[in-house]
Amino acid sequence: MPELPDVEVYRERLEARLVGQQLLGVRLRSPFLLRTAVPPLSDATGRTFRAVRRVGKRLALGLDGDLWLVIHLMVAGRLRWAKVGAKPPGQGGLAAFDLPTGTLIFTEVSKKKRASLHVVAGEGALADFDRGGLDPLTATPAQVAERLRAERHTLKRSLTDPTLFDGIGGAYGDEILHRAGLSPVAWSDGVDDAGIARLTDAMRDVLTWWTDHLRAEVGDGFPDKVTAFRPEMAVHGRHGQPCPVCGDPVQRIVYADRETNYCATCQTGGVLLRDRALSQLLKKDWPRTLEELEELRRR
Repeated sequence: MPELPDVEVYRERLEARLVGQQLLGVRLRSPFLLRTAVPPLSDATGRTFRAVRRVGKRLALGLDGDLWLVIHLMVAGRLRWAKVGAKPPGQGGLAAFDLPTGTLIFTEVSKKKRASLHVVAGEGALADFDRGGLDPLTATPAQVAERLRAERHTLKRSLTDPTLFDGIGGAYGDEILHRAGLSPVAWSDGVDDAGIARLTDAMRDVLTWWTDHLRAEVGDGFPDKVTAFRPEMAVHGRHGQPCPVCGDPVQRIVYADRETNYCATCQTGGVLLRDRALSQLLKKDWPRTLEELEELRRR
């Protein structure tokens, strides 16, 4: 799922292309995309774009008359910029927003139909999409501590909860926890003040670095390679590869269709976290350390 850095770069590039341009029309290809009926989508036609905002992981496109098109890409949704009158792809094409200067195409390569488009009127209706998460770029250690210690969850779950922190998902959650040297399964209400300070710094540093990096990568173009798996990442999506800090292999926990990556040496004191599927298979033979894991592999 595109997270804060990706969505912010989308916002900037959309702002450069849309603001001041008239929306000539919307070609809706999927009936599952539009999640609202009032105001009708047709009300947007002929209006001029005046603003583009990021609301958590959503993009809000503001038009004349305080009308907003709210886009949620979810896991597989993507946007791309194409020539005037370009057709959405036959497979995965959801909608095309026509402008005098080009076409914004909305796609989703998934059968689950999670991506969405809402049409809302007024700031009050737009505010309903704000889940209340703390801004990780400006949060203070005291604010982070208050959010984490209010409830008892694992750190990974807390970081990716939009009611607690804004714009963080699985990929950057892994990166932040690695930077902070904290276990993804540590209890949120048990993190000491030093850990809170490291986590606060890590949120700001990781998200700022990646936003700057993606911005530089896109330049004056448009982000058409949005992905949660990048070679520059420290641990996310790098299972079995060396940790850039200590060199030991990155580990993972898999649950359903979600994966958490971490470094045992840097984050858990060398202890291997139990992967549900493998621990059920290995039972008492589940390795507790990297050394035991290597011994198991040699058998």
